[in-house]
Amino acid sequence: MHLGKEQIYKDNNEGEHLILNMREGKRVVVGISGGVDSSIAAALLKEQGFEVVGLFMKNWDEDDNEIYCSAAEDLDMASRVCQEIAVPLRTVNFSHEYWERVFEIFLNEYKMGRTPNPDVICNREIKFREFLEFSVKLGANFIATGHYARTRKKNSEMQLLTGKDSNKDQSYFLYQVRQSALAQTLFPLGDLTKDQVRAHATTLGLSNSDRKDSTGICFIGERRFKDFLARYLPSNPGEIRTVDGDCIGKHDGLWYYTRGQRHGLNIGGPGDAWYVASKDILNNILIVVQGHNDPNLMNKTLRASKPYWIAGTRPKQSPFRCTAKIRYQQVSQTCELYFAGPESIHVHFDNEQRAITPGQSVVFYDNEVVLGGATIDYSG
Repeated sequence: MHLGKEQIYKDNNEGEHLILNMREGKRVVVGISGGVDSSIAAALLKEQGFEVVGLFMKNWDEDDNEIYCSAAEDLDMASRVCQEIAVPLRTVNFSHEYWERVFEIFLNEYKMGRTPNPDVICNREIKFREFLEFSVKLGANFIATGHYARTRKKNSEMQLLTGKDSNKDQSYFLYQVRQSALAQTLFPLGDLTKDQVRAHATTLGLSNSDRKDSTGICFIGERRFKDFLARYLPSNPGEIRTVDGDCIGKHDGLWYYTRGQRHGLNIGGPGDAWYVASKDILNNILIVVQGHNDPNLMNKTLRASKPYWIAGTRPKQSPFRCTAKIRYQQVSQTCELYFAGPESIHVHFDNEQRAITPGQSVVFYDNEVVLGGATIDYSG
């Protein structure tokens, strides 16, 4: 399982092969998390003759202990694995930067009744900015991560591509990574499946070969999300009403709920389960419906703002036909984009989408090429 001294990619549009030379002797700093993915990314690069340095990033200090955040355990595993593959490991603390440029945005979005996507912001501000800048100071020519994604150079443009393993593809979270950062980033796992990665870790005898993948956000850990959020956003009780206006319960604060949510509503009674349909921010009312696919949860259109285009410019045609995802691991959905201005996009899906959620990302694709994305404002 080798990358090869040259990685060859096929251009689907022109049928040409573009060769990205990766010469030996180049220093690459790999973000090491303690998980199997980043470990194998480092191991593969070392096998190819790169001078590999591991870097463990600590991004959270507040309320950091063995119950809520596994940073100490992760660092211990990262140290063990780096010894096993014989690469040096350095550490850096980006907690201050994370708080100011990721977590404060996270809280402000919830205050406005939206559901933010901190992974997208973290990739933009920390992993592919702070981490990159710090790595350059260490003499790095490239950085690398364990993301399941790929890049390709086409003319003067760096393209972001989906990972070959559709079940693990993480390009959804990378759509705001800058051109300059993509040009200095290697994704060694982009052409591999998760099974191949674990098999290679087993072959190398790595301590984390069967370690469970981390899920969610580190600073929340194993506690309930609502309990964590309550530390920063106080309770603000209000009514839970049906779409017909009947009051059927009480909520603790609109920011504790997201569209399509079922659990935590504490609504009894006969019939189908209840789901969050929308939030009346002005009157502090949570609106709910019965049934997983109630019509009030389904929409074919959305409006999004704050677009980011990886190529630097948006598509010239309007409408523009492509595919899009409104959540991670969703199958790409066919749609048309209408550009209402430089900062506004109307997305019209061919089929209804369930629980389009304000604050989340809508990411656009042209087959395997990630075009960019935007932040969802509202649906319908």
